Amino acid sequence: MSSVAVIDYGMGNLHSVAKALEHVGARQIIVTSDAQQILDADRVVLPGVGAIRDCINELRQLGLDQVVRQVASEKPLLGICVGMQMLLQRSEENGGVDALGLFPGTVKYFGDDLREGDVRLKVPHMGWNQVKQSADHPLWHRIEQDARFYFVHSYYASPERTSQLAGRCHYGVDFAAALAQDNVFATQFHPEKSHTNGLQLLQNFLAWDGRW
Repeated sequence: MSSVAVIDYGMGNLHSVAKALEHVGARQIIVTSDAQQILDADRVVLPGVGAIRDCINELRQLGLDQVVRQVASEKPLLGICVGMQMLLQRSEENGGVDALGLFPGTVKYFGDDLREGDVRLKVPHMGWNQVKQSADHPLWHRIEQDARFYFVHSYYASPERTSQLAGRCHYGVDFAAALAQDNVFATQFHPEKSHTNGLQLLQNFLAWDGRW
């Protein structure tokens, strides 16, 4: 039976992610901070909410930063929200934080004066927004182009390599809504809060063998 490990480092919305995975058919879900359990699982989810500095610090204190790097080289890995941002090289948040460096690029602040024309936009970006798929990836299976997903974030990913951009979104600026490389897929939005489209993406993740 295929198993999914949800990495528990004290900073993710673990219950919602686990329940959503269960809803789409996952039978063996392990919410854990145990390195061996994570490495033994068939698929791994790295969730994240809150400040990236706290997330990275907790991950490193538990020794799970190296576990994430190993998982990223071996099996399907799904990063969600701050879990995606931690996969980049660096974030502007908290005065500048070094991240895991799996994707070249920086996590940037939307700014205190974010505008669309003459309209000032609220930060954080919170609510539903369209995602334009920019790669033909298995995790987009049965999800329409420009489908809407749920976002909550004040910082956004700006990858260096357009080849790693799997989905784009616009909120004052264009930003990465999804990144993909080999067996790693990551989303800025919350699939577990995105109803039908988000559940379809999670179901696709359960069926994904890490190739595309």
